[in-house]
Amino acid sequence: MTWDQMSELLWPATWETLGMVGIATLATLVVGLPIGLLLVLTDRGGPLQNPAVGRALGVVVNVGRSVPFVILIVAVIPFTRWLVGTSLGWQAAAVPLAIGAIPFFARLVETAVREVDGGLVEAVRSMGGSTWTIVRKTLLPEALPALVASVTTTVIALIGYSAMAGTVGGGGLGSLAVTYGYQRFETAFMWVIVAELVVIVTVLQLIGDRIARRLAHRGDRTGLSALSALLARTGRPAPAEEPVSSS
Repeated sequence: MTWDQMSELLWPATWETLGMVGIATLATLVVGLPIGLLLVLTDRGGPLQNPAVGRALGVVVNVGRSVPFVILIVAVIPFTRWLVGTSLGWQAAAVPLAIGAIPFFARLVETAVREVDGGLVEAVRSMGGSTWTIVRKTLLPEALPALVASVTTTVIALIGYSAMAGTVGGGGLGSLAVTYGYQRFETAFMWVIVAELVVIVTVLQLIGDRIARRLAHRGDRTGLSALSALLARTGRPAPAEEPVSSS
């Protein structure tokens, strides 16, 4: 197979892979982020403390994470057909991709948010800050670098899932690798696909790491700024930095 023949097949398959991963990522962010926040907020000592709801959400997330992705694709075929109108193609593959990634991302969000300094949260609560204020002004800004890293990890996992989806009619680079690399014994073409996936994953990881580092440099000032803004609204003086004692 010549390079021209490969490129004619690679570009459409690449866009199919990026399309299904992009749609699944968007759905994962919209659904997984609130679930991850609720896992923290409804836990003991949280602003919305409700252990029963927290345990129920935890069970749902654990069940979703325990189902192997290949089995999940088959299990949700009726739902995929109802939602998309077909169980084949990259549009259909985006449905099980999102369903499989949502519980995974929700746990990453929970871990990232739990790392926020509890003293800062308690300070905002003691000043009369609402749950929405705590989430918007404290939890999300403080956890933002870790959340960006979580999104990067999820997107890279979705790329791997998309290759598996391609083996069962999901389209994209995975389907191309199976059809030509395995069934037609085009080994060189299969390794070209593998190399392209490596490049895509590496680029995404570098971009995610760079964004996370930039946000981390700004993160030290975010919590103090949020607390100062809340104190200004209540008419109290903003906290001052402690002087450094000299020996």
